[in-house]
Amino acid sequence: MRTHSNWITRAETGADIPTIHEINLVAFETAMEADLVDSLRADTSWIDGLSLVSTDEDGTLIGHALLTRCHIGDIPALCLAPVAVRPEYQKSGAGSAVIRAALQAAKEMDEYYVTVLGHPTYYPRFGFTRASTHGIGLTIDVPDEAMMALTLDEAHPLPSGTVRYAAPFGI
Repeated sequence: MRTHSNWITRAETGADIPTIHEINLVAFETAMEADLVDSLRADTSWIDGLSLVSTDEDGTLIGHALLTRCHIGDIPALCLAPVAVRPEYQKSGAGSAVIRAALQAAKEMDEYYVTVLGHPTYYPRFGFTRASTHGIGLTIDVPDEAMMALTLDEAHPLPSGTVRYAAPFGI
């Protein structure tokens, strides 16, 4: 593992697309996440400015986080997925930095709600809580503790309902 404390985060550019694909390929066991990002990029759920990268001081892309449109019932929300970091930089803060940057970018776009299906001990550090406690569920069976949600504005409590993901997720 390589350590680093000054991650630079920014929205992706067109020039980043091949490297983002490669980061997702090396971060996961299959090409599913890399292919998902490519499919989402061509989908109506894509929101410019919500695909973010973390880089080192030399500009080398290390991590990627993506937020796309989903719905909780009929209410617009965002889905955080996938989040990928080059294996040699995992546990270095590159993932946390890009997730925080993505959530801040969403907040600045007046988005209120974010869902994530992920590791129940990792995502709570960003404010995610168990979705079921808010009446939020899925149409598929997943471990209850893995489905999480957060509000980016406490004046807008999380709605209840079934999460509807963008078509490329296949859910």
